[in-house]
Amino acid sequence: MWMGTFARVALPALQRSGSAAAQQVLRAVYRRLPAAGPPSSCMFAVHHRGHQTLGSAPLPVAGHSVRHVRALDEERLMEVEWEDGGHSMYPFTWLRDNCQCPLCTLESAQARLLLMSELDVHTGVDVVELTNDNKVSIVWPDQHISVFDAEWLKKRCFSPTARQALQEELFLNERYCWDSNLRIPTADYHEVLHDDKAAFAWLLALRRVGIVYLKGAPVEQGQVARLAERIGYLRLTFYGHTWQVQDKPMANNVAYTSGKLSLHTDYPALHFAPGVQFLHCINQAVEGGESEVVDGFHMAEKLQREDPEAFRALSSLLVDFTDTGTDYCDFMLQSKKCIIDVDSEGRVVRINYNNATRNSVLDLPVHQVQPFYRALKAYVQIMNRPENVVTYTMEPGDIVTFDNWRLLHGRRSYESRPDRLRHLEGAYLDWDEVMSRLRILRKAVHEDV
Repeated sequence: MWMGTFARVALPALQRSGSAAAQQVLRAVYRRLPAAGPPSSCMFAVHHRGHQTLGSAPLPVAGHSVRHVRALDEERLMEVEWEDGGHSMYPFTWLRDNCQCPLCTLESAQARLLLMSELDVHTGVDVVELTNDNKVSIVWPDQHISVFDAEWLKKRCFSPTARQALQEELFLNERYCWDSNLRIPTADYHEVLHDDKAAFAWLLALRRVGIVYLKGAPVEQGQVARLAERIGYLRLTFYGHTWQVQDKPMANNVAYTSGKLSLHTDYPALHFAPGVQFLHCINQAVEGGESEVVDGFHMAEKLQREDPEAFRALSSLLVDFTDTGTDYCDFMLQSKKCIIDVDSEGRVVRINYNNATRNSVLDLPVHQVQPFYRALKAYVQIMNRPENVVTYTMEPGDIVTFDNWRLLHGRRSYESRPDRLRHLEGAYLDWDEVMSRLRILRKAVHEDV
């Protein structure tokens, strides 16, 4: 499924981008994709250094026609036979609940008007038939009529394959794993601001790869806020709408010092940590200050393979995080998180780890303390292996955008001079806003063709 999306969108687009290196990388990646199999949080790895230039392309839409439709009264299902030979089953109750008529659905808001209190969850049907314009018409026992478009029904088929495909279309959950050989996807800052195709490619890569580099931003404050407006709005936190990463006396965060920052995710002390982070280089240090990133999802899967016991510990034991100080306003945060969050199917969906704000309070039975430390040490050691870490140096005008739920980022120590102080401006967004814009841009790019 992701292979098909990648082949339709990223590969043709980057082939048109004019970058021979990018074309080579994507061809190599495409060959490595699995032909089939269960979904995972990471599908494949790439082994090329540097940056790859982004492009984009529209998603094609296939047409579907109904050959025959009938009601299976005993099973309380409607069966649709498609012209391509496939069959789909739809429960009567679901069909009545999702009637698209103006009495049941507010089309302008795409919202349901039919109240659950008014829904007969044991309803039957009187008539099911195919209309002349290839729509499915249902007459219910109370003589209410529902009409369903074939495409609408096909997209909502209840088969495992169709459900998986729709969930991938809606949430783009498949990920592109990487190690130290990653070619960081790169785009032009001004093109992203002004061109929908460039913006779509940027956000799609941000979702799939987890990190995208933007080049050519003005070397002045305000650019991360301007970039956020391309999506929606900034996430306000206790450090403000935006924040300045500089050496500060009596620093209220270890990022505001010149020392090394170990690999971490930002803000696990919040119960709902920011999903996406922007960092804009306004001035780089005289020496040092190189940035480091690692694919936390990929490393968690490595941990699960190499040390299943450690993975179970980090995905089940709750750890306390804290953050206290004054910035945008005074704050005293406390949260409990697993280091590795997994979904109901056991797939890694979020990493929560910041050694600086991991609390001395550890709410565990005493016999679990040592196993926790052993597990955390094992994960950190995997992340710090040189073959897993990507190192890069930001130059003034560069903006790095990355997935704060997936990537762990850090920084080497640095030296500054009074006439050349290292200065980055940062900002946060949430994945809800980013995914909203990504879906809108995908639709706009598609309709533009």
